[in-house]
Amino acid sequence: MHRLLHPVNAKLDDHLPADHKLSQIYRVGAGLTGLLLVAFGILGLTHHIGFFDTGGATVLALNTNGALSILSICIGVLLFVGMMIGGTFASTLNIGLGLAFIASGFVNLALLDTGLNFLAFRIPNVLFSFVVGVMLMWFGMYGRVGSALPHDNPYWRARHPDQAAREHRSAAAPLHGERRAA
Repeated sequence: MHRLLHPVNAKLDDHLPADHKLSQIYRVGAGLTGLLLVAFGILGLTHHIGFFDTGGATVLALNTNGALSILSICIGVLLFVGMMIGGTFASTLNIGLGLAFIASGFVNLALLDTGLNFLAFRIPNVLFSFVVGVMLMWFGMYGRVGSALPHDNPYWRARHPDQAAREHRSAAAPLHGERRAA
């Protein structure tokens, strides 16, 4: 059962040095998306729209209400926290929130034109949710998953410890005919 739950003997969260260049990508993705969401939320609040109003008030071409504005600000602040921490935390946060945005898009698509649409979503909001979700997932997964990761990538080394050790030993071994200093 353990092998099914953990097919690789590595946790994706434990293998990225804090100063690795991939961390910058995770930080930029979290920061830019957080900035966009905070701006949308603040603009929504400045329009003094009712908290659960579904009357069609728009900000930046998206429907909004007080609840969606506050939710956007909270998620934007969470992404700023991820940007400040960086590393695998930012990557994991981007992936998790990306999945949440995509799920939100599907849920709110199903709730359109119903009384349960308390976040005042319309089709542009659903599309925005999908786009932001995919963008966050891309930022979070960049350099972390894939079939062609370079062998110096910390995630590749964590998933292939035996081969990484062999490559490390062969790189450290002296060339044929050279002598080691005694």
